[in-house]
Amino acid sequence: MTLKRVFWVGSSRRTARELPAETRLQLGRDLYQVQLGRSPSSWRPMSSIGLGVIELRVSVAGEFRLLYVARFAEGIYVLHVFHKKRRKTSPLDLDVARVRFRMACRMHAEM
Repeated sequence: MTLKRVFWVGSSRRTARELPAETRLQLGRDLYQVQLGRSPSSWRPMSSIGLGVIELRVSVAGEFRLLYVARFAEGIYVLHVFHKKRRKTSPLDLDVARVRFRMACRMHAEM
């Protein structure tokens, strides 16, 4: 079984590395499941950001989210990682994800 490659867009990798250890571990497990072509433990589609964008949800040491798109054959693009502090996702986080989704589409087109 081959793993899909992970592409980190913008500062998403640096942000993920700064998360609490338990949160990183759970996000890593879920992202690994996606690499294998399986469903992660807790997710939901985020079509308001772009076609195929998925939100991984982790509730360990707070509420954390990882937004990615895996519809491209060459790999998974991690768009945004953030600490969710309110019930509704902040407009700033949504805007960052939309900009990075467009960046991922351009990266895909250049491959």
